[in-house]
Parts: sequence; structure tokens; C-alpha cells
Amino acid sequence: MKQYISKQNRALLSELVRTDFKLRYQGSVLGYAWSLLRPLFMFSILYVVFVIVLKTGGDIPHFPIYLLLGIVLWNFFSEMTNQSLGSIVGRGDLIRKIRIPRWMIVFSSSISAVISLGLNLVIVAIFLVFNKVDVTGIVFLLPLLLIEIYVLALGISLFLSAAYVKYRDISYIWEVIMQAGFYLTPILYSMTFITNVTVQKILLLNPMAQAIQDARLVTVTQDKNVVTVFRVFDGEWLYIAIPFILVLVMLILGVMYFKKEAKYFAENI
Repeated sequence: MKQYISKQNRALLSELVRTDFKLRYQGSVLGYAWSLLRPLFMFSILYVVFVIVLKTGGDIPHFPIYLLLGIVLWNFFSEMTNQSLGSIVGRGDLIRKIRIPRWMIVFSSSISAVISLGLNLVIVAIFLVFNKVDVTGIVFLLPLLLIEIYVLALGISLFLSAAYVKYRDISYIWEVIMQAGFYLTPILYSMTFITNVTVQKILLLNPMAQAIQDARLVTVTQDKNVVTVFRVFDGEWLYIAIPFILVLVMLILGVMYFKKEAKYFAENI
């Protein structure tokens, strides 16, 4: 019986993922191509403004790819949390009709975001090859950083999707938080522009800032100018551990809150 349910759930999850991915681009002329074009368009605009016009990033080797990778990783986090936020409400009819593990709905939205991330990372890889970036062995740490971002986004997604069932204002609050987070995270700028070491330390306690900077270090450049949490705290392991602890705390809180509210979804949607 358990094996049967497991197969049934896997089939349902697969169908949910396919449906989510199809609905996202339904009615658009370019369809799935938007998964690649959106970050590329954003990158092109930001590259012109910050690199060509404002002349920033000159101290960072391969700054255009440095910028592109930051955009791709932030878009993954943003897409996953924003899509998951309304996933339970969007599947209200399904929840009321059949018995389905509630977490599976959020998980399917997250897998759709992972697929988009995979496509975007192919573009990053092409840029790395054409720009002859000297990729070293530490690039194999990148999957661990992607998992860190995924776990953080999953914890937040579980919390947001459950909260949105009762409090629809949460979508507007999260939109403001994401806008603030985009500028507080070193995506458009290099951390070397921030000369105050204390401010650098505060910003890098943010798990997204820490993960993006570390991803740039292991993928694009091994240059000392890439300011990471390991470098600014230099052996202060308690502080270095804070971003990783926050990721686990967010996941635990998200799971607990989602589990607490899940039994009321059908009646509150």
C-alpha cells in the first residue's frame, strides 16, 4: 500500500510540475524561451547602465558574468518564492476534490523554478566558455550553494503559501521585501564599493548575499576582490555560521507553520 501511494504521489507530482511550467508561459508567443530571455534582457539593461554608463565593476575580473550570475541566482530565489506564494490558493479546487499532500503543491512550484534555473545556468556556462574564464576545481562547490538557496527559498515558500491562504496582504508585503532585498544584496554592485567593513559584515549575514558572493567566487573568479563572508569575518566561525543557521531556521519555521495550517486549507481557500 505504501509503495502504491508513493508511486501515485510521484505521478501526481510530475503532473503538477508539468502543469505549472506550461501555465507559466501559456498564451505567450515565445513560450518557454522567456525562461532564458528574461534574465538576459535584465542583464543587458543593467550591463549598459552599470558597466558602460556608470563604469562600475572595473576591479572585478569578468564583471559581466559576475553580474549575470548574481541576476540568475536572485531570479531563481524570487521566482521560487513568488510562484509558491499563491500555489495553495491557486490549487484550491484540487485540494477540495482529492486527498493530496499539501506540501506537494508547493514542492511542484519549486521544481518548476529549478528547471528555469538549470536553463539559465546553461547560458552562464556558455558565457564562461566564450569569455575564456579560468574555471578551477572549486566550481564543484557551486551545487552546494544552489542547494543552500533552494532550502532557504523552500522554507520561505512554505511559510508564504500557508500565510497567503489566511492573509492575502502577504503578497504585497513580500513584494516590498523583495524590492528592498534586491538592492541590499550585492547583485548590481561589488562589495568592494562598500568601504565600511561593518556594513559589509551586516550585509553578508544575509544568506542570499553570502550564497551569491560565494557562487561568484567559485565560478567566475577566484580573485581576492570578491568579498565573501569567510573573508570579512576571517576565522570568526560563529558569525560565519549565521547565514547557514538562518537557512535552517527558516526551513524549520516554514515546515512547522505549513504543517500547522495545512489542515485548514480546504475551508479557508
